[in-house]
Amino acid sequence: MKITTKFAAMERVGVIDVGSNSVRMVVFDGAARSPAYFYNEKVMCGLGRGIAESGRLNPEGRVRALDAMIRFAAIAESFRVQSMTAVATAAVREAEDGPAFCAEVLEKTGITVSVASGVDEARLSAQGVLLGWPEANGLVSDIGGASMELAELSQGTIGERLTSSLAPLRLAGVKGDLDAHIRTTLIELRKQLSGSYSTLYLVGGSYRAIAKLDMARRDYPLQVLHEYNLGRDQLSETLDWIEGASMDEFRALSSTSEARLTLVPTAARVLRHLVDVFDPKVAAISSYGLREGLLYEQMPEELRARDPLIEACMFSERTSARFPGFGFELAQWILPLLPDPDRWERITLAAALLHDVSWRSDPSSRAEECFDNASRGNLGGLDHSGRVLLAMALLHRYRKSGKLDRYKALRPLLNDEQHLGAQVIGQAMRLGASLAGGDASVLRRAKLVLTDGLLDLQLPADVVRFGGEIVSTRLAELAESMGRDSRVTHI
Repeated sequence: MKITTKFAAMERVGVIDVGSNSVRMVVFDGAARSPAYFYNEKVMCGLGRGIAESGRLNPEGRVRALDAMIRFAAIAESFRVQSMTAVATAAVREAEDGPAFCAEVLEKTGITVSVASGVDEARLSAQGVLLGWPEANGLVSDIGGASMELAELSQGTIGERLTSSLAPLRLAGVKGDLDAHIRTTLIELRKQLSGSYSTLYLVGGSYRAIAKLDMARRDYPLQVLHEYNLGRDQLSETLDWIEGASMDEFRALSSTSEARLTLVPTAARVLRHLVDVFDPKVAAISSYGLREGLLYEQMPEELRARDPLIEACMFSERTSARFPGFGFELAQWILPLLPDPDRWERITLAAALLHDVSWRSDPSSRAEECFDNASRGNLGGLDHSGRVLLAMALLHRYRKSGKLDRYKALRPLLNDEQHLGAQVIGQAMRLGASLAGGDASVLRRAKLVLTDGLLDLQLPADVVRFGGEIVSTRLAELAESMGRDSRVTHI
């Protein structure tokens, strides 16, 4: 993917997802290619509860959903949201009083609720996945309260899209052998899809709840759901555990709401058969779904092609760093120190763009804040090892040694090359920032020359005055990490 260093922004965009289980409003702001969550609120309404028996929206859920929509309209107005899109999914789509509900929302809020068809819902969910994985390959499964959608992805292109009633609120009304019903339905869906899918992208709150339980059971060190991968054996073990576990056991391991946890056992049964029928090698959790798909839909193609990680980091530098634009020059200065610079370019640029965004923080906690922001922040296009690599680089940017015990649990997510690379990038950023003081022209003139046994900082006469004791010290620290001696040469 080509890295673009010109930032592009969009207006403040609001989206409301009127789902079968929850109603949520998200206001996106700032970075165009990577979603910046200005505001995010969810109400568990249960609009689709009982719909299989009654054919109508749940009466209590309808009242709660309308109240939520009235509140959301007021909040959006106070935020001066420039555009608002509201989409309803399976429950409103299938309920006989769905049109009346939409009319009531329009009358009382001025918000037009568009009702997505099943295949449209599948498309929007797939677009949400593409927001985080621009070149994704595999199969998207989005499970809601009243429907489950499937969508093919091939090199970032959406293929066949299908919808089904394989969702907890709808399956509650199934008589007889539930597993047989789920499996038979999935086999019929599989006949309509001709591809093989090594990655299964999982979208939806019930899938995320399953992933949270898996993390808790494994004592996984990085509590970030997006791009959390579950291998087949690992997933099977957790689904086995869910089948025999009680609600008290769920609550002991997860902070997920009670309303969501009650849907987990049925969603787990669907997922077990889904994996068996479609045979993926890995399941990947996507925190992005229909709402992010609505944002993606409003982007021109040029923006869609951009790197979500770099866009997010550029936005942070532009809004929070002391010297916007310096990060790109710093990355170019560092890259020659790394083996195979092309392979390291993306993560090095991300780190350099973020290296100064926490400058207002207390110096004693700056390293930890940078680490936490990178490892747990809303960053698309970055797997878990990439998150830790980026976070470790920023940690070394501010902390030269010692007191790293709290980070040891994350060390297994990096291989030895990544661990050393993070240290080199971090210490090189520390050196470059000290040398240049934010003046990119100094980096363009000063050169780091690497030989077998020496790291030589070459300073032309017009930048010699930027050198000094602190620069020599930080050069020596970097050289030691690389197994070399250090030298400052005036040229």
